[in-house]
Amino acid sequence: MAVDGYLAALRREGRIVIVGASLAGLRAAETLREEGFTGSLTLIGDEPYEPYDRPPLSKQVLLGRTTAEHTALPRYEALDAQWRLGVAATGLDMSAKRVRLADGDEVEYDRLLIATGVRARPWFHPQEAELDGVCVLRTRDDAAALHRRLATGPRRVLVIGAGFTGSEIASACRARELPVTVVERGAAPLVGALGKVVGEVAAALQRAHGVDLRCGVMVTGLEGDPAGRLRYAHLSDGSTVDTDLAVICLGATRNTEWLTGSGLAAGPRGIACDAGCRAFDVRGIVTDDVFVAGDVARSPHPLFGYQFLSLEHWGNAVAQARTAAHNMVSSSAERRPHLWVPAFWSAQFGVNIKSVGVPSMGEQVLVAQGSLAERRFTGVYGYQGRVIAAVTFDQTKWLEFYERLIESAAPFPPPFRTVDRRVEGLEPVDAGFPDPSLPTHGPTVTVSGYSPVDRRITFTPARA
Repeated sequence: MAVDGYLAALRREGRIVIVGASLAGLRAAETLREEGFTGSLTLIGDEPYEPYDRPPLSKQVLLGRTTAEHTALPRYEALDAQWRLGVAATGLDMSAKRVRLADGDEVEYDRLLIATGVRARPWFHPQEAELDGVCVLRTRDDAAALHRRLATGPRRVLVIGAGFTGSEIASACRARELPVTVVERGAAPLVGALGKVVGEVAAALQRAHGVDLRCGVMVTGLEGDPAGRLRYAHLSDGSTVDTDLAVICLGATRNTEWLTGSGLAAGPRGIACDAGCRAFDVRGIVTDDVFVAGDVARSPHPLFGYQFLSLEHWGNAVAQARTAAHNMVSSSAERRPHLWVPAFWSAQFGVNIKSVGVPSMGEQVLVAQGSLAERRFTGVYGYQGRVIAAVTFDQTKWLEFYERLIESAAPFPPPFRTVDRRVEGLEPVDAGFPDPSLPTHGPTVTVSGYSPVDRRITFTPARA
């Protein structure tokens, strides 16, 4: 069948399966219908709920301003789709074009989109993780359970990890006037995502709001009472925290285990794909019927040296899902690349923090507007002599300007010295990112190198 004929048949009566019924999966499904796809559409999700919005879980839900049940995502299109919710995908047979499910069923596809996202990394000690009072925050159920815990008035909340999620949880606790201790193994909160210079501002912000912030130490163990309830946390500096509620905020794990043995280039860092969202197989060869989008995807970006980026960003999930869906039902000539500039936002302790680009690639940072001391500023990051990212604390108006500089590979440091440039912004300084080979908490962009494959493949030729 000719390519045009195949695409016409695919659009008319093909079978498209989306594994991952969250933000990326929903927006991809809507785009497929917008693009004229009238065939069979199936969404598979391991949670029993239809797609919901995750950012409010660590903000409005914990503050009691809304409930976890009221975070459902709005629908832009009538999908006419089959929903397979509450059942996880457990395997993929690419040769037979089938997705295996936990209930023993199999779903056939002509095109597959993988948007399985990430899950919260659990506490490293399984028995300690089972203590009553030890929890994580990723899902709707997690948020509802944590909100109930906070409402009971715990004697002290322990937050392990001061990335964005951990910092937002600490902020919610202080807004509820709950005692909270934050333990961060790095030099400052947000250090993995924004570097030490900006992280020290975040540290001052937390302490000013009454957070017992302890940096440069780790929790080495959690101890319970005879009834199995959390009682103490032991730290690497020999101190002990008396707590009955610990929230583990040690980053995320990408949901790729179900693809083991499938032949896709999938591993702990995500699923490698090209700029058009087509997945690579383990040999580094791009597929044409398996696509990837959202937090689980690892794709090259021309603005950042074509390195493979894994982005845990709300906006990226939407943009990449729409690109993937378009390309799934388009000819090669009509396909487009996913070139979204990373952007992220957080609200904590009364401050809006927003960024564009990839700050964690920055070598230096310049305070281009405002002042660190005032906690109202714009920090610009440079990499190999060009602008690579920017972050603002309560100065969102500048982000669009710096996004244009990132897209045009503008020189760093920026040449202009006007518009609220203070003495501290006259010269760039080392951004203070930790050694990338060491684990850190809370980065929202992972730069994972150039190779689409995580392991070497040895080809053994057949004997004659």
